[in-house]
Amino acid sequence: MTVTREASQHAGGATSSLVLTPAVVAHRGASGHRPEHTLGAYRTAIRMGADDIELDLVSTRDGVLVARHDLELSTTTDVASRAGLAHLRRTLVVDGVEQEGWFVQDLTLAQLRTLTARERMPATRPANTSYDGTEGVATLDEVLAMVGVESARRGRQVGVMLELKHPAHHDTIGLPLDEPLLRDLARHHLDHPWARVTLMSFEPAILRRLAARTRLSVVQLLHAHDRPTPEALDRIDDYADGVGAHRSLVLPRDPGGAMGAPSTLVRDAHRRGLTVHVWTVRAENRFLPTDLRRGSDPAALGDMAGEVAALLAAGVDGVITDHPEEACAARRRDLAAAGH
Repeated sequence: MTVTREASQHAGGATSSLVLTPAVVAHRGASGHRPEHTLGAYRTAIRMGADDIELDLVSTRDGVLVARHDLELSTTTDVASRAGLAHLRRTLVVDGVEQEGWFVQDLTLAQLRTLTARERMPATRPANTSYDGTEGVATLDEVLAMVGVESARRGRQVGVMLELKHPAHHDTIGLPLDEPLLRDLARHHLDHPWARVTLMSFEPAILRRLAARTRLSVVQLLHAHDRPTPEALDRIDDYADGVGAHRSLVLPRDPGGAMGAPSTLVRDAHRRGLTVHVWTVRAENRFLPTDLRRGSDPAALGDMAGEVAALLAAGVDGVITDHPEEACAARRRDLAAAGH
């Protein structure tokens, strides 16, 4: 565990803060407490002490980047109840997967602004449904403005980790993600090497493009089924500054689903100068290793702190989580144990 001081400029105001590493990154905001990708979820995460917020980006029909994990809108908004948008329901193949519903790419920003957000997992997180219908879909521009205000208010620079979703698909429909991304970052003076901005994707092509156009940190995301061999890490090191790995690539699970000993991924990445962030740590039993669950209810909260502690012990550089307050508390305990 290390403590470093960072000084930065944001939106014309100076902030300086103690930055703890490994970082606690709020996945789609504090999505264990609020519907994901809402300004309320991001603000809640910052209030809880998250160092960074993570958001996924897709494009509207008129080329505006908005914070949504999925192109299809019916699971996270009330689009199905909007009679005026019924004609936009259709079937679409995205990255080889056929889906039916309403898609961000078919709506203008004005149409999207008529929708309100709702909880993605109401059965698992019923308390979050009390916020259904209270907020709209946030644009990247709005999120960056909010981060600037919150950073100035709290005297610490809040970072943003931006995942570009389905970039090749967006290219094929004439809505490339990198152009509006770089414009929004420049508008908020976040296009310099000292900005606390990280650009992420599962698709190497968009990351290579961005690495050639910006000096911001670039992170290659890895699925649970990926095999980050030394040779694969060498290839990633050609264009990226780090990897964002599914947590099972760092802490594999045994056949019974219990947490096993750490893999060599962190060591292998660090030897190449690559950082390692892990995703996504969640507090509910259904997401935890079997040895960290409490009781038999899949939606009950288990020992997420145990998983965070094991990831910190494995040497990761950041933990991406739906429950940033739990991860921050685990990090404080780790610091105290280390005598900091």
